[in-house]
Amino acid sequence: MSDAAAPSAANRARPAARPGILARLRRSKSAQSYGLLSPTLLVLIVGVVIPFLILLAMSFWTRQGFDFDTTLTTANYTRAWDEPIYGAFLARSFWISGIATVATLLLCYPMAYYVAFHVHQRKMLWIVLMTLPFWTSYLLRVFAWKVILGYEGVINASLMGTGLIDAPMEFLLYSQTAVIITLAHAWAAFAILPMYVSLEKIDRALLEAAADLGDGPAMRFLRITLPLSMPGVIAASFLIFIPTTGDYITPALLGGPDGAMIGNLIQLQFGAVNNWPMGAALSIILMLWIAAIGLVFLFVARRAQQAAT
Repeated sequence: MSDAAAPSAANRARPAARPGILARLRRSKSAQSYGLLSPTLLVLIVGVVIPFLILLAMSFWTRQGFDFDTTLTTANYTRAWDEPIYGAFLARSFWISGIATVATLLLCYPMAYYVAFHVHQRKMLWIVLMTLPFWTSYLLRVFAWKVILGYEGVINASLMGTGLIDAPMEFLLYSQTAVIITLAHAWAAFAILPMYVSLEKIDRALLEAAADLGDGPAMRFLRITLPLSMPGVIAASFLIFIPTTGDYITPALLGGPDGAMIGNLIQLQFGAVNNWPMGAALSIILMLWIAAIGLVFLFVARRAQQAAT
């Protein structure tokens, strides 16, 4: 009896075999999460990380005749720092993009506010109608604004036909004004949607409580609606400012000499000049500046939101 009990006691004392690596990975929630994200991560690595690393490495090359010298050097960054033209194009790009961002927010916030607070039925239909013009090609919309703002376009022809002006207004086309107007219209859909979502999430009970305490419509908007909708405003600002800073199609077609931006200079380096290392260096500099401005803007907006609440 004791001999038969001895093996069973030994088996109970022996520690259970640890599961294999694959079994542990199947049971791990972290591994399951990364497994679900793996297709997206693969796309990001192939489509974003690897091209960025290639661009970063190329920015330290130099052009030698019709070929590239792969010896690593900071000559391109030194040239971009020393020659004033690059800084001027960069500053102009930030100025035009900043004005276009502010104009787009001022144009789209009332539209998003109206749909969120005053439309009670078929809101999705209103959203589709607001974004319907942006289903067309971006290039077609740019050409449409070129026709509207042209010397013999809709605006000048209408004003001259009514006798309000005697000659076409030259500042409408091939200027910074034309670039700002076109960018504000072209990216309006990307501003409406995040601001609408942020406004829709506001608890209406807060507005009712403020009204019961004596706040008027203006005070309710300034103290409740605007601060609580700031996440949508910030998201819309990033969605507009980042791509418009590097835009080169609109400045090329509507900007003229005074409306050219850093994107046109980068496109010129990769195209006609065939100086890819310099174009890569300008692209990296632009990304670093945008990242720095974005962090500062995010910090200021967060502090302002905390002070308001």
